[in-house]
Parts: sequence; structure tokens; C-alpha cells
Amino acid sequence: MLKCDEKFLWNLLSLSQEGNFKAGRFALISADEMICAHTNENEYKSFIANKKNEALQSRIIVIKVPYNLKVSEEIKIYQKLIDQSDLQHIHIAPHALRTAAIFSVLSRLKESKKQGMDLIKKMRLYDGEDVEGFKQKDLIELQGEAVDEGMSGVDPRYVINRLSSALIRKETVCINALDVLRALKDGLDQHPSITKEEKERLLNYIAVSRKEFDDLAKKEVQRAFVYAYEESARTILNNYLDNVEAFCNGMKLTDPITDEEIDPDEKLMRSIEEQIGISENAKKAFREEILIRLSSYARKGKAFDYTSHERLKEAIEKKLFSDLKDVVKITTSNRTPDAEQLKRVNEVTARLIEDHGYCPICGNELLRYIGSLLNR
Repeated sequence: MLKCDEKFLWNLLSLSQEGNFKAGRFALISADEMICAHTNENEYKSFIANKKNEALQSRIIVIKVPYNLKVSEEIKIYQKLIDQSDLQHIHIAPHALRTAAIFSVLSRLKESKKQGMDLIKKMRLYDGEDVEGFKQKDLIELQGEAVDEGMSGVDPRYVINRLSSALIRKETVCINALDVLRALKDGLDQHPSITKEEKERLLNYIAVSRKEFDDLAKKEVQRAFVYAYEESARTILNNYLDNVEAFCNGMKLTDPITDEEIDPDEKLMRSIEEQIGISENAKKAFREEILIRLSSYARKGKAFDYTSHERLKEAIEKKLFSDLKDVVKITTSNRTPDAEQLKRVNEVTARLIEDHGYCPICGNELLRYIGSLLNR
């Protein structure tokens, strides 16, 4: 609106004041209208700073439209624009767009004064995720702290331009999250209006986004490896449930080899529970919760497996992955794997392709990347 000729704005003033306007050689034209228009924030600030525009300012109702603050919605923006382009033949690895969206949203958020609340937690809470120590009702208070939140930060146009630069490279058939982060970082050097302080802040958000991707990637590979060792997961579950049942009922277990009665294996139970941060004080309540879920499944005639309780599933997967870490290191980082290691790599890659949306290129790159992380 504010890029229009100044004479057009005079007509708007006449229209808003008197309900009519003059168009060239024609007589006055009566009109009872509400005009909806948009402009960017900098042009609006310049407009209101000009004293000649005071009359029109007083007749404008301003509605601020902030950038999106939800990672899941930001991903949809990028996906929509990519779907409309000529680059649909290039495969985009899982979490690549999410990593870019995390970077964008972090740049738009304001720090909270609430104790225990950081930008990552705030980002997750805004996106509808559960955050320890906070609930969705805390959103109103968080939003009230920063009324201009979302009015600044990285815009989707910048991210799409950087994604385009990564996608159009010669012979590119697939891009992953690291390619996206590299493109975003390179673009900061070419951006004409970013100050040194702003660049440092954005580089920090790129580092945070990479850490988030590292966590996602580890979990992805972890699940793929666990599938190959699903029998081991069932064994861990059964051992854990036997010990939990004995612990909650104040009973002893029978040693399968010596047939002597033994106390529940506290070390085994804690090695699993500590994977998801269950404290010493909270262990009894957690074990009782598992036993109640187990009884509920038994009453309904349903089989209880390691996926039947989300937190227990996460704990067993982490425990198994922790036990298999050395195997993963060798399997993913060995440049000349033996036949057994090669078989494992192929099984995990196949699982990443089949269940998680990877292609052979980004699947193998992910395994190599995780191998390098584990070897640090």
C-alpha cells in the first residue's frame, strides 16, 4: 500500500474523511468502503514518522501479522513452495526441512523470563509438544511476555532462496539437513543487511539446529538398529518386567541356573530407567505404573510388548542402543567392513529407506555421520 504514489494516498484520505474522491476529469465519486491493504514494517515506520501523514494515520486500523512461530507449520510453507517448483525430482532427506524450520523459528522467538524456560523449550511448547515442567496453558503467559514476538527474524523467503541454492547444484540428486544448514550459513555472508551481532546470533541458532538434528538422527539410526535386534529388545523387556513384578510385590526371583531365591536385580532395572531420567525417588511410582499397564493388558487379553508403553519403549531402545554403541561405531565407521558388518549396514540402511523415508544416498550418509559422532 505504502509503495503507491502519494496522490493515491490523498485519494484515500478524501475517501476516509468525506466518503468520496475525485478521479481526473470526472465528478466526485461517492464510495462507502473499507480498504484492506498490506505493507512491510519498515515502510510503515517510515510512513508514521512523516508528520504529513497524520490525518491518514488516525484513520488506519493496524493489524500486525507476525511470522509463523510453529515449526510444523513452517515446514509446510517450505514444502508447498518446493512442490510448486521444478525441483521435485531432487530427494530431500527426512528432517532437512525441519532443521531449516527450527533455525527460522528460533530466530523469531524472544527469550522468556520464566525460570527453566529456554528458546528450545519455548519452540516445542509453541508447536504443541509436551515440555517437562510446563503445560499448554503457559502459552498465554509466554505470549504476553513478548507482544512483538514474530515481527522480526529470518523470513521464509531467505530460507527458500538458500534451499534453492542447495537444490540447483550440479549433479545434486539428494540434499540432507547438513546441506541445508551449510547453505543457510553461507547465505549469511552474502546478506547485505545483517549486522555482525545479528550474524553471530544466527550462527548460534544454526549450531542449535544442528544439535537438534543430531539428536533426531541418533534416534532414527537407533530405531533402525533396534529393529535388527528386536529379539534383544524383547529379552530386555521380559527381564525388566520379571524384576519389576517381584519388586512391587515384595517377592524374590528364582535363579534359572542355581534355582536359589534372589532379590530383584536393582542394577538391571536402574540401567533401563536411568535412560529416560527416572530418578531414585521416582522409580517406585514408575514401576507401579508399568505393572498397572501390564495388568490392564492382561485383563483385556492383549499382549504387552516393549512398544506398549511409550516411555518404557524409549528406555529400552536407548538401553539397547547404548549396549550396541560399540557395534554401531564399528559398523558405521569401518571403511572396509567384513561380511557380517556389511550385512548389518545393509539391514539398517534398508530399514531407514523402508520405514523412515530415506533414499540409498542419504541413508548411507546418515550412517556415516552417526559413526563420526559416536567416534568423537
